[in-house]
Amino acid sequence: MSSDGGVQITWLGHATVRIETPTGKTVLIDPWLQGNPATPDDQKQLKKLDLMLVTHAHTDHMGDAVSVARQMKPAVIAIYEFCEYLTGKGIENCTGINKGGTIEWNGIHVTMVDAVHSSGFEEDGKYIPGGAPAGYIIRFENDFTLYHSGDTDIFESMRLIGRLYQPDLAMLPIGDYYTMGPRQAAEAIRLLGVRRVIPIHWGTFPLLTGTPEQLERETGDIAGLKIITLHPGQSVSQRDL
Repeated sequence: MSSDGGVQITWLGHATVRIETPTGKTVLIDPWLQGNPATPDDQKQLKKLDLMLVTHAHTDHMGDAVSVARQMKPAVIAIYEFCEYLTGKGIENCTGINKGGTIEWNGIHVTMVDAVHSSGFEEDGKYIPGGAPAGYIIRFENDFTLYHSGDTDIFESMRLIGRLYQPDLAMLPIGDYYTMGPRQAAEAIRLLGVRRVIPIHWGTFPLLTGTPEQLERETGDIAGLKIITLHPGQSVSQRDL
């Protein structure tokens, strides 16, 4: 729990995010820790986990979903088809929802929204479809609202996401190649109307060439915008946004 009772966000590298909520709950988005070259060694093991969200079924986002769920036994929210996969692996507390759906969990409201990407993985030499990719709107106990877009390109409905949910903070990929790069992310910020942004999905591999500095240049015309550049393992609290 953050010292001021607000939300505290720790970027663990790539798209993996750990969040401490105002009432002391721990939320993990996209559980990829052990094989994640960006995650600091001292943060690869979780001390506590209450809720886990999975945006899509690529290994660099859900690679530790089964092991983490078995070990920590959190509530899990994911697209319906991926929850069916997890249930088949013996995970008992997975709630499968779909885009547009909202679930309330212990005072936290989670809404699944669209993402423009793909989803699926290989297991035992076979390709397994993982359901559609998604993003999440998370409204915490104190009404602070986060948009984690998952892996995505820009899409026009981001304008509706901004209008409907009015996120206080967005976490957007900027690495390019597999997701939108800084130029598209800058336009996504304009569509969303958000004024606090944490870039994610950058710097993990050489292919991901987009940088926060490029995003800052692309958004220099947006009044009041604050780009919060974290490095893996770094945290920011709600009061400092």
